Amino acid sequence: MKPTALSQTFVSALAALWLGCASAPSKPSSPPTLALQEATVPSQNLTEATVSYAGQVVSPVPGVLEKADYELVSEGQVVKTGSAALNVPLTANQPTAFSFQERAPYVRGPEDLKALSDKGGTMLLALRGTLTVRSGQDVQTLPFAASRAVRVPRLPQVSIESLDAARYSNTEVNMTFRVGVKNPNPFPLRLDQVNYTLRVGGKQLGEGTLAKADTVDASATGVYPLEASVTSETWGPDVKALISKGVLPYTLQGELAGPLLKVPYSLDGNVKLNVSK
Repeated sequence: MKPTALSQTFVSALAALWLGCASAPSKPSSPPTLALQEATVPSQNLTEATVSYAGQVVSPVPGVLEKADYELVSEGQVVKTGSAALNVPLTANQPTAFSFQERAPYVRGPEDLKALSDKGGTMLLALRGTLTVRSGQDVQTLPFAASRAVRVPRLPQVSIESLDAARYSNTEVNMTFRVGVKNPNPFPLRLDQVNYTLRVGGKQLGEGTLAKADTVDASATGVYPLEASVTSETWGPDVKALISKGVLPYTLQGELAGPLLKVPYSLDGNVKLNVSK
């Protein structure tokens, strides 16, 4: 019996369906997995940090790790979002390493910085999001998250490292201050400027800038000299009576400023005078 046109059409359709299934890429029997992941902080300063994420992906079939869509998180708050193109080839069932990093501020202003400094201890920085893996026409996403604890940034401190006063006569005293800016952080501290106003015996003796566009090394103290003369020209006609007391009371006030940083300071004390030279 000859096959009918209908039966021939049915057989052709089955053959086409079988050929299509045979040529289509096989769908992975299981999703890709993360074999390893970690976060590190390669650099940090007073207001921002770089967070690096590294991991290993294992895919059951060959493919490409295309990208990472991520959030950078500081103390539970998202401070930046982004997408990193990776385009890393994946070999079936072989751990494949990849990495990316992001830099962002973790404070919004001087108030946030002061609150962190007052809190002390450590803070948690993290990168989290999804990885996109493509195998043929199949696209899968893989969640990731890793964090790292770092020391909380601490505000710098201003102090008088040393003070010398030389009495040259009953109407002249020269004072030399060594003003210290202590950086308690494990990273360099950038200063825009440190300004000051000096008062001696209740009268303003001078004002100006101690430092400008400077950097204090990690866990170090920057020292800035300040010289002032107490004379009738700088202090007034009653300077002899002031100097005769043998002790000069002083007040040094000002503000230390840097990126998102404003630290007012006020230092006072008494300096004992030597005998006239």
